[in-house]
Amino acid sequence: MNDRPSVLFVCVHNAGRSRMAAGFMRHLADGGIEVRSAGSIPADSVNHVATQAMREVGIDISDQHPKVLTPASVQVSDVVITMGCGDACPIFPGKRYEDWELDDPAGRDINEVRSIRDEIRA
Repeated sequence: MNDRPSVLFVCVHNAGRSRMAAGFMRHLADGGIEVRSAGSIPADSVNHVATQAMREVGIDISDQHPKVLTPASVQVSDVVITMGCGDACPIFPGKRYEDWELDDPAGRDINEVRSIRDEIRA
């Protein structure tokens, strides 16, 4: 049994916002928190501009792959942070939910993605 708290970051494609947030959480928690991320309609790969922006701050997310959001991934998480996934995220009693309003980095240039990255970090 895992006694670490767990957090799930959810966005539509699981390729930008949720991947950057998970990268920061893994880095900052240093193993103290179990970190997951998923998407309601996952992309084929992580956004390369998001990967570049994270690399600039010393966090490598290039080995990550988008995953589909499942009820089980929500159920085993203590905190669920959504970032524009709409009503796709299942609600379970006893979970803490937060919704972060962030722009989608898809199709944006590196300067715009840096701004989104910095907002996530803050």
